[in-house]
Amino acid sequence: MGRRTELRYLSLLGVILLCIGAVACSKSNAKPLVPLALESGVKPQAVVLTEQGMQAYQASQFDEAKNYFSQAVDAAPQSGPAHYNYALALNALGDTAQARQQFMEAASYAPGDKVIWDSPALRPYGNVEAPKKKQLLPPGAGRAGMGGPGGVPR
Repeated sequence: MGRRTELRYLSLLGVILLCIGAVACSKSNAKPLVPLALESGVKPQAVVLTEQGMQAYQASQFDEAKNYFSQAVDAAPQSGPAHYNYALALNALGDTAQARQQFMEAASYAPGDKVIWDSPALRPYGNVEAPKKKQLLPPGAGRAGMGGPGGVPR
């Protein structure tokens, strides 16, 4: 009977450790979304605008940050970090469609930049290198509002 009790305790301990491990793994280690410094070689005006945008962003003045970052993109249109910063401000303001476009621009101008590519801000918008998948519908299912079978209007 002692052996049986011992196995029960070990099983219970195993379940507890499994639960602790599951909770620990599920906790998010999300990094805070912070603007990036521009790469070397861009116009000094773009660097100054980015610094001003960073200060506004850090102070949660997202409209002001958006304006500075937008001007930085105009001054350095091929800068991945400039587009990324602009996208962060747009995202903070809730303009997700425009933010998506800017995140994609950032990724395309910074193909090796792990901060941009691995950022939690870009992750929800998908892999820019992956082709868009068509949504498959079951046979006979049409798009909403099209009326007939296969989505053909009646």
